[in-house]
Amino acid sequence: MHTVPDGVEVVATSKDAERLDAPPLLVLEPLAEFLDTHGIGRGPLAWERIGEGQSNLTYRIRRGSDSLVLRRGPRPPLPRSTHDMVREARIQQLLRPHGVPVPEIVAVCSDDSVLGVPFYLMESLDGVVITDTVPVALDTCEQRRATSIALVEALVLLHGVDPAGDAELQSFGRPEGYLRRQVDRFSALWDVNTTRTVPQVARLADWLGANLPVSHSAAVVHGDYRLGNLMFRPNAPACVLAVLDWEMATLGDPLADLGYLTATYAEAGGPTSPLHLSTATRRPGYLTGRQLAEHYAERTGRDLSALPWYQTLALRKAAIFCEAIYTRWLNGERPHDRSFAPTLEHGVPALLEAAGHHADLSPRS
Repeated sequence: MHTVPDGVEVVATSKDAERLDAPPLLVLEPLAEFLDTHGIGRGPLAWERIGEGQSNLTYRIRRGSDSLVLRRGPRPPLPRSTHDMVREARIQQLLRPHGVPVPEIVAVCSDDSVLGVPFYLMESLDGVVITDTVPVALDTCEQRRATSIALVEALVLLHGVDPAGDAELQSFGRPEGYLRRQVDRFSALWDVNTTRTVPQVARLADWLGANLPVSHSAAVVHGDYRLGNLMFRPNAPACVLAVLDWEMATLGDPLADLGYLTATYAEAGGPTSPLHLSTATRRPGYLTGRQLAEHYAERTGRDLSALPWYQTLALRKAAIFCEAIYTRWLNGERPHDRSFAPTLEHGVPALLEAAGHHADLSPRS
């Protein structure tokens, strides 16, 4: 745990923040005052950056005997409609009564004067996120399979929430035309986030537009559903404690989540990808992507004949997001990123090639 300010990431007071060229990520004095207002802990703050998110930032905050997790967006300026912490907190508050495993939201701050951006505080859970390592208790063939089943079951539970029964939940998206908007919106994002020409981007957009499936009934779509965004209990049997990172949640076609999950899932003998953030699933016992989809179909009764379309959409979207990260790195905006962004020179074309494989589009010479 850090207990003192660390450079421009964390400062003690608002006056300290004003002297910096770029705003810090935490300002301890106004944050402590906010905690006082909500009766959270007493005394000095201790903080620790957690997670490896490429977008929003997460900190563990300790004060006295209280331990919480703070989630905030990156430094301003923020792109319109992204990094909305108030919205992200609210959708979790709405889903929790439906039994969807999400952390309890403790406090929400929409006042920019505290940290420069809105943020929220949630309970700190005693769990693990499975990436390339697995807790000993979950690292048997039996528990690896149980982990895979739990991964699908949490998604089934989320997609079982009926937005029509909650007026406020209905305000979180426009399911009509969702798939068409996904295709068109991300085509525009490529043009403003790249410095190079990759013909496969437009080719995939044409294919997606020409083969648009009929949407399934509206559901809450997580938008970034993968094993690395789930927290599990560290002991057997495998059990999902919480689904995390609701930044992209909306109302739309539930198969968008399944397409992303299966298209970005690492399995034995498969190709590598910048999106394989939980490589442990290559070990024996974990279900394959196809088996995940089959279990989802069994539990929901949904027709998955168009799943390759959703997998193509997922990889094309991911490639466009990654291209934005790569371009910012080229522009010197990610000077400390030596491991992820540099790989995207070839990683983004590889994602687009994988998308073309799902669409059954052979590469053009």
